[in-house]
Amino acid sequence: MDSAGADLAPKALAFRLRQQAILSDFGVEALRATELLPLLQRATELCAEGMEAQFCKALEYKPHQDCLLVCAGIGWAADAVGTTIIGADLASPAGYALKTGRPVISNHLENETRFRTPKLMADHGIRRAINVLIANRDGNYGVLEVDDTREGQFEEADIAFMQGFANLVGGAIERQRAEARLKAALERQELLSREMSHRVKNSLAVVAGFLGLQARGSDNADVKNALADARTRVEAVAQVHDQLWRQPSLEAIDVAGFLEALCAKLQESAPRHRLVCRAARVNIPADLAIPLGLFVNELVTNAIKYAYPDGEGEIRVEARPDAAGTLILAVEDDGAGLPEGFDPAAARSASLGMRIVNSLARQLGGTLAVAPDVQGAHFSLRMAPLA
Repeated sequence: MDSAGADLAPKALAFRLRQQAILSDFGVEALRATELLPLLQRATELCAEGMEAQFCKALEYKPHQDCLLVCAGIGWAADAVGTTIIGADLASPAGYALKTGRPVISNHLENETRFRTPKLMADHGIRRAINVLIANRDGNYGVLEVDDTREGQFEEADIAFMQGFANLVGGAIERQRAEARLKAALERQELLSREMSHRVKNSLAVVAGFLGLQARGSDNADVKNALADARTRVEAVAQVHDQLWRQPSLEAIDVAGFLEALCAKLQESAPRHRLVCRAARVNIPADLAIPLGLFVNELVTNAIKYAYPDGEGEIRVEARPDAAGTLILAVEDDGAGLPEGFDPAAARSASLGMRIVNSLARQLGGTLAVAPDVQGAHFSLRMAPLA
């Protein structure tokens, strides 16, 4: 090797090592990217830097028009990116790379007989270009191209650098499209779930209406009361579903918003009572919403019916987490109170309402408790830890 060749070797090695460093850094960016156009723009900037070139552009294939759109680039006139169309036929360097999948090097465009020079490149005085395909498992996205107005030579080794960029871009596009499809599917599933909950609520409202008609048509007081209680419980389930489909998330519910809305509805049915709701803003799994709502509804309804003989008084609903992450749920009144020696567990066999309340308590992972020696009835439930 002569002295000139010996001098060039370290420079060439340093040049290739710098290209590899740039490519490696871009790989991290491609993995983290969430938006396509900024990623393509970054790819063109780094490609131009790694190739020590003046121009670079990313071309997106438009199959319906069979053309390539300049969607990102560096070095071009301000109005070129996003508007310029280049032919995708085999007579175009970029079109040839797209249609054949083979990289194209043109070091003397002014003497090129294989291809025509696109107007954008002629207007900018481009003399040499290198094109590689951007592809993934979804198909061919487009072409990545580096251009320059100066004399010089693009080499086969440059293709490896360029193709590395194109492959990273293609993989990022595939990932982003898959994530977009997944997001759309999840949004569709959420929409269907909300619609289902809304329809269940409407169907239950119809059932409640039928129960009301039957109650009004009965002359038997016991039957009338039983049907009225059944209607109240069906309406409670419908109300819970109504709140569920209005929640911002179907995976978890905000206890405060959920109970406040439920208590507001219960207040409408008992205007002479004062219903107070104090609930912490904590989230619980959505599958606990129905037993939670029915638990509160059953105890509040009982308090409305039996706590105050004169038909008016305060009823409190509270929900708060303790230091251990356990949600404490309480329904209290200051009314007539419970029978002496009342045991909520023993009441399972004596009262349908208490059997329902105990069943709901078990679904919520807790045990119903009654505070002793207090004015009125104070029910509480310590749920399973939220975390």
